[in-house]
Order: sequence, then C-alpha cells, then structure tokens
Amino acid sequence: MRFLYLPLVLSGLALSAAAQSTAPYSVVAPPPASPTLLASAAEPIKTPAPTLGLLADRQPATSLLTPRRVSARKLDFSPSDKPSFIPVPVAFYQQETGFAVGAAILPVWRFGTDTTVRKSNARLLAWFSQKKQTTIQLTHTIFTPGEKFYFSGELSYYDLQFDYFGVGNNTRKSDKVQIQYPLFVFDEKALVRAAPNLFVGVRYRLTNLGDVKLQNSDRYNSTTNQPVVYNELANFRGLGEQRKGTISSGVGPSLLYDGRDNVLATYRGNFVDAHILFNGGALGSDYRFTRYQIDARHFNPLFGSNNTILALQFMGQYHSGDVPFRELGGMGGTLGGAIYNNAYLMRGIYEARFRDRQFTTVQAEIRQKLIWRFDIAAFIAAGQVGYDLNDYTFDGTKLAGGVGARFRFNRRDRLNIRLDYGVGSGGNSGIIFAVGEAF
Repeated sequence: MRFLYLPLVLSGLALSAAAQSTAPYSVVAPPPASPTLLASAAEPIKTPAPTLGLLADRQPATSLLTPRRVSARKLDFSPSDKPSFIPVPVAFYQQETGFAVGAAILPVWRFGTDTTVRKSNARLLAWFSQKKQTTIQLTHTIFTPGEKFYFSGELSYYDLQFDYFGVGNNTRKSDKVQIQYPLFVFDEKALVRAAPNLFVGVRYRLTNLGDVKLQNSDRYNSTTNQPVVYNELANFRGLGEQRKGTISSGVGPSLLYDGRDNVLATYRGNFVDAHILFNGGALGSDYRFTRYQIDARHFNPLFGSNNTILALQFMGQYHSGDVPFRELGGMGGTLGGAIYNNAYLMRGIYEARFRDRQFTTVQAEIRQKLIWRFDIAAFIAAGQVGYDLNDYTFDGTKLAGGVGARFRFNRRDRLNIRLDYGVGSGGNSGIIFAVGEAF
C-alpha cells in the first residue's frame, strides 16, 4: 500500500492480538531435513500455500528448524481453531489524498474439521479521503475440503491520484504530472492440486481503466510561454488515446509451488508462482499483448536459529505486443493486490516511478529478532525496466534499500506490523506502514 496507517492502529491491533489464544496444535516432529524446492519422495510435510489475504494457518509452537505436520487424528475444533474476524481501523494523511479514514476486516477460517486442510482467508479494505479518493479491495485465498482445489485473487475498485513520469527507464523528475483515474480489477486463479505443495490451473485478469484526468496543469511551453493544454501534455507523456480509458482482459495457464513454513513471516522454504496471460479482442481487451511472469522466493535461517532470517526474491514480468500503460511492469511499491502476489518491490522508489514492457528486479532482506515482539530488518533491491530485454544496461540498473521495524501483534500466526523507510534511484524516498512482510 502507498498510504500510512496512523500509529493508533498499532495499539488496536495489539489489543486484538492479546485476546487471541496461543494454544499450539498437536504435532509430530520428524528428524531434521534440508529444505528443497522440489517435493521429497518421502511422505510430504503439509505447509501453508500462498495467500493473498492477511491471515493464514497458525504454525505449531515448536522449533521451526525441523519439519512439522499436523496430527491427522485431530478432527475437532479447538477454541483457537474457530473462524476469526479481526477488524482494523484505518486512518492516514498524505498530500495526494488529504485525511482519509476506513476499515479492514480480516477473516480466517477452515472448511470442515480436518486440520490437515489449510485455512482460507480474506481481506476486505475500504477507505475514503478528504480529496474524494477511494479504495475498496477484497483479496482472498480459499482451500476447498481436502485441498483438492485452490482459489485466490482480487476484486477491487480504486479512484486515486498518482504521480506519473511517463514510460521508460530514464524518465526524469521534471517529467512528473499528476493524474487520477478510476480502476476496476478482477484477478482470479483457479488451481487444482497436482502434487504436494504443487498446484496447476488457469488465471484470468480483467482491468477496466476509466478516463484519465490531469490534476496539475500549471506547466508552460518553453517556446511560447503559454500553458500546456491537457491533450499536449498527455500525449507527451505517452498516454495518447489511453486517457479515454482502456480494458485489458487476459487468460492463461498458472503454476504454483509453495514450500514455505508460514506465508506471513517465512523462516524457511521456497515459493514459485508462474503464469502466462493472453490478452486479446476475443476476451474483450482493447489491446493485444501477452504477459509472462515469474515470482521466485527463498527463505533460510542463518547462524543455526530462527532469530536471523535471510529472504530473497526474484520477480520478472515480461510482455510482447501492445501493452497499455497501466499494465506495464512497474518498479516501486504496489497497491498490494494480486498482480505481484502482494509483494512490495523496490521499496524506496515511488510506485511505478519507472515502467515499461520488460521488468526485472531482485531483492534481499535480513530479518533479525530483537526483544519481546519487536524485530528489525534491512533490505536492498536492484531492478530495471526496458522496452526489450536487450535494452538493459549495467548503468541503467536502479537501486533501492532501507531499514525497518516489525511488531508481532499475532504471535500464533506470525503476523507482523511493518514500518519501513527506503531510499532509491530517481531521487525517491518513502515510509511504508503495512500489515505483513514485504514478501
């Protein structure tokens, strides 16, 4: 998310956490085994699959240096296993929005009484601002009984202002204009379990972009010293006819592998999400293009304990065809929806500060336990965008990095409140206050 929660939200979340039960599951802990990207030939260990919501299966209160599995004999709900709903107040201020207020509801539940089935969860977030900007976002992850099927996605509506710098890896701060547009997003994955931790299926994504409005028109033509009119400025930034709104609609195959021990604050394991989306007129899309995307992550404890965690991520989003500006790969923080699996990319660079058809980024983070419920983190990232991959250059690499603090308000589910400060290429810096780890 681009916005900042007020500090009072933290105290409310902590109070909610204090009321939660911390009773662990009954578990069986086999001998230690090395994590691996591929499933073992031995009996698989159940681990939570990826989720786009904010809550997931609780983890056993045993050492996470050894694999675990929930006892299959536990069939009844314990008090801590009942469905839960955590309301969270939202309040913030930023220059683009003014004051804004809203709320988030974070339900988590399990279908049936079989505790080997991972929990389903969702996040409903809504806020409204003083400057008439709006976000309504529903993300979800659903495991059907027996985990035969897996569904995750997003249904959202945004009406926000953004700083827009145009397209390319070398845009300047002086190129900035402020635009506002309404956006409807529907993104859904429907997958079937093919093997332990492995799901395959189909993904569909629809984005409906409304009229793009220019918010700052105080620029002047350097030759005539006359105000730059809307059409000239929009075309100069590459929007052209897209300012009248566009529809992108695509479908394609999707593959998911998730061997993480916990999806909210991972200690060990691997995660790979890959998909292809074919957008075209037959699906109602105004533009014909294809997206290829892969998101790969690795997590590993350092120094023989879970007090220090190394987290690594590679994200590649590549396109062919005629891609509308809103669907280009964007470097910088995201709105937290389904497109990047809720990851925050290149923290310290303004959202989509650099965008183009091809986007590649890597990031690393060290997460260090401090005292009580408090942790700290340090992160660094590098990335680049370009029209074609052969446009990448060493000198064109953008960098970002920073430090952050964590407060674990829900120790049972390992759910953190995160405050990060980052700086990055392009003269950018920023603070992110959010629920959950960046990736």
